[in-house]
Amino acid sequence: MARITLRQLLDHAAERGYGVPAFNINNMEQGLAIMEAAAAVDAPVIIQASRGARSYANDIMLAKMIDALEEMYPQIPLCLHQDHGNEESTCATALQHGFTSVMMDGSLAADAKTPASYEYNVDITRRVVDMAHWIGASVEGELGVLGSLEHGGGDQEDGHGVEGVVGHDQLLTDPDQAVDFVRATRVDALAIAMGTSHGAYKFSRKPDGDILAMRVVEEIHHRLPNTHLVMHGSSSVPQPLQDAFNQFGGEMPQTWGVPVEEIVRGIKHGVRKVNIDTDCRLAMTAAFRKVATQSRSEFDPRKFLKPAMDSLRDLCRQRFEQFGTAGHASHIKVVPLAEMARRYRSGALDPRIGGIADAAE
Repeated sequence: MARITLRQLLDHAAERGYGVPAFNINNMEQGLAIMEAAAAVDAPVIIQASRGARSYANDIMLAKMIDALEEMYPQIPLCLHQDHGNEESTCATALQHGFTSVMMDGSLAADAKTPASYEYNVDITRRVVDMAHWIGASVEGELGVLGSLEHGGGDQEDGHGVEGVVGHDQLLTDPDQAVDFVRATRVDALAIAMGTSHGAYKFSRKPDGDILAMRVVEEIHHRLPNTHLVMHGSSSVPQPLQDAFNQFGGEMPQTWGVPVEEIVRGIKHGVRKVNIDTDCRLAMTAAFRKVATQSRSEFDPRKFLKPAMDSLRDLCRQRFEQFGTAGHASHIKVVPLAEMARRYRSGALDPRIGGIADAAE
């Protein structure tokens, strides 16, 4: 079996200069497609589930499904990650159901829509870090609020996302504050805000530096060269998928996502985890629409789901190759949770700020 922690996987990625796409799932077909793509190119995998996905699939079903994927593909290191945990209990129950990594998104209050204070974020993230590290699991934190630099708002995803308009001071992570946050919380990975948002409608035009602030990634990496950075809301919303969706009856307005070349730029500056959900949904639903349009008498769900799985598999394989993830799975020897817990207790995994391990007071 090859259930891996986020920390070990991202440490490996940092040592070798690649990024890892993190694909959201809520059903069997998505899991099978992702793992088939990973096996084809020898890539380690991050599968993540939101609170909405856990509610949709049920924790028991989701846990057993991941167990099955792990058994079917024992050669592929698989990290199961809680996406956008809103409070401690969300993270605790994820760990109870076999997640090896959790995200505590303290940038928002527990209602997952109200911007939280910096002090609240530090406090709750640190508590989740303490809890997770005791059993060897990893924690991703978030500093700054995901949202558009064009209109100042954020799109909700599965009920998670800021409501109303917020200022650029919240939509862009402050690099100096990021140093303090990592030191105070001891997070294993840091999601930062630089103009990306959830959903398909990220940008009204091809993004440039004014609305996709990759400079923030570079500035934070300069100050925190040993911290694993995370890009949320990083689907590229490829034009061919938009066109395919609309060709067969869809009505998706023209939109732009995060260009792959900008993600690759981020990977060169410390981005190790790249969250992708919209692209996966679009790949599958475009295939659904094609079958429904071209085979109007078809009623066997498998005839819809198999082409959708193939489309998702191809998308995932492409991202594994583009982000440099391909070819690394077979070079990773998974460290058990118990050993990771021992390393946390010893201080061996404390944040390294300025090249020196920094134990928070």
